[in-house]
Amino acid sequence: MREIIIIGSGPAGFTAAIYAARAGLQPLLLASSVEAGGDLMNTTEVENFPGFPEGIKGPELMMKLQEQAERFGTEVLLDDVTAVHLEGDVKTVETGYSGTFEARAVIFATGSAYRKLGLPDEERLSGRGVSWCATCDGFFFKAKTIAVVGGGDSAMEEATFLTRFAEKVYVVHRKDSLRASKIMQERAFTNEKIEFVWNAEVIGISGESAVESLSLRDTVTGETRELPVQGLFVAIGNDPRVHLVHGQLDLTVAGTIAVAGRSSKTNLEGVFAAGDVIDPHYRQAVTAAASGTVAALDAEEYLASLDQAAEALALVQAS
Repeated sequence: MREIIIIGSGPAGFTAAIYAARAGLQPLLLASSVEAGGDLMNTTEVENFPGFPEGIKGPELMMKLQEQAERFGTEVLLDDVTAVHLEGDVKTVETGYSGTFEARAVIFATGSAYRKLGLPDEERLSGRGVSWCATCDGFFFKAKTIAVVGGGDSAMEEATFLTRFAEKVYVVHRKDSLRASKIMQERAFTNEKIEFVWNAEVIGISGESAVESLSLRDTVTGETRELPVQGLFVAIGNDPRVHLVHGQLDLTVAGTIAVAGRSSKTNLEGVFAAGDVIDPHYRQAVTAAASGTVAALDAEEYLASLDQAAEALALVQAS
């Protein structure tokens, strides 16, 4: 039986693994067989992660985090978790190919998934003009014309933030009114760099090696037209990856795993959560990494308390 199993291989998961491994817990980290490394694997340049003044490519950063975790004794397994059983002192984790594992503690660092438009060229041009994170990639669109898709607070926040860099920001929304809060709408409406494209949906993305234009369809008339842009930011929401814990762990109204205060402690003893799966707001690599630190320290403290209780019981029984 393992001391600790970490599910997820983004910054939160690997940081938790680094701390747990340095504490001598020999963690097993279960990374996806197809999405190992998390969202940063689809990010070209990362310039806001501390310690890399010249920036670093997303996949390279994740490789370094993995190497650091493995250096201290983390076992990384590229397999998909299919089911978990979290009640009781022994937690059970089932995988698709490697069988079933048991552990005294589990950390969920499964992250969240950005909602996508589902267009054929969306993935092909990811990192080449298509992005889901303005704070991650906005810097690369200095003096360019870009578009933001969405009508909620996140879309208005993204659009407003991007005006720091872009020359022009189009907000493309399929309706003629926004669902964003009044204050976020006012900020966007009063920004001279933002122009709204109402009753429009993106039906195509064009460009050979980078985004060159969008194909828009009028949701009222059905007419289509091209909108020349050099970037597309999709801001239609994201979904925390919590499918494994439904019916076992408490969730927040935002759909994330509920934790106690600033800790990583869930409603079940020995089960912890970290990163984007508990954070519906910030969703940054550095905040996820910090959250992974908290989870590892909480888990270490929990396991130590179990050991102390067992030692105390043994002394009582021996006396």
